[in-house]
Amino acid sequence: MSVSEGRASVSFRIGCVKYLNAQPLIYGWPGEVDFDHPAALCRKLADAELDVALVSSFEFLRHPIYAVADGVAIAADGPVYSVFLALAGTIDEVTEVELDLASQTSVNLARCLLAERGLQPKMVAPALDEEISITRTRAKLMIGDQAISFRKQHGSRYEYWDLAARWKVSTGLPFVFALWLIRPEVKNAQILAESLRKRRDENLASLDQVIAAQAGFSPEFCAYYFRDCLRYEFGSAEKEGLLRFRSLCEQHGILQPNATVLRLV
Repeated sequence: MSVSEGRASVSFRIGCVKYLNAQPLIYGWPGEVDFDHPAALCRKLADAELDVALVSSFEFLRHPIYAVADGVAIAADGPVYSVFLALAGTIDEVTEVELDLASQTSVNLARCLLAERGLQPKMVAPALDEEISITRTRAKLMIGDQAISFRKQHGSRYEYWDLAARWKVSTGLPFVFALWLIRPEVKNAQILAESLRKRRDENLASLDQVIAAQAGFSPEFCAYYFRDCLRYEFGSAEKEGLLRFRSLCEQHGILQPNATVLRLV
């Protein structure tokens, strides 16, 4: 993607999570975008195959070398619908959690919330087959489009322990799932960040157009999901929520103590 600075054209390699929740931030982007799962994008960003990527917020907490595009995030201030533990009983009965390793943010959010509840279930790798292995003692972490499809397919057969809803109850703060992270050596990072904010603003101003363009999801669901479940700001409350997440990760031994401040552009 290229953006103009006066008469000069500046090119950036951009990556974005391949989930529905990112569409209000990336729809209509005027250039090539590498769409992939969060874990793959984190690797590409770390290996300098990308200049900027919309990736899991935990990646910044783990490797705070990146600049953060200020004002823009994928966040939730209550139930998010698409990040949950699927349960066959109650959360207090769970002794094992089958993970979705695509997003370290959701994995570690689940760890923190369960630990805060005094629960320490065994975290296990996802099953190699597609067989559903949810029992009263075994929950399954699901995120993104797969989680949406799962709820559509199974409906009320299972209980859904929404992680963003539990975070809100526990902390009173919104939870930040993803941020635009920019590699430290990228020049003109401010220009790039301004372009990302502008794209978000234009998409939210014409959200009906973004909704109509989504294949595989009904307009009614997209309207509910974008308007009621998600928020796309990274303001003071979201920043406080992100730092609270870091504090809890440190408290529960997921992260080493780190006082690095946000480098915003």
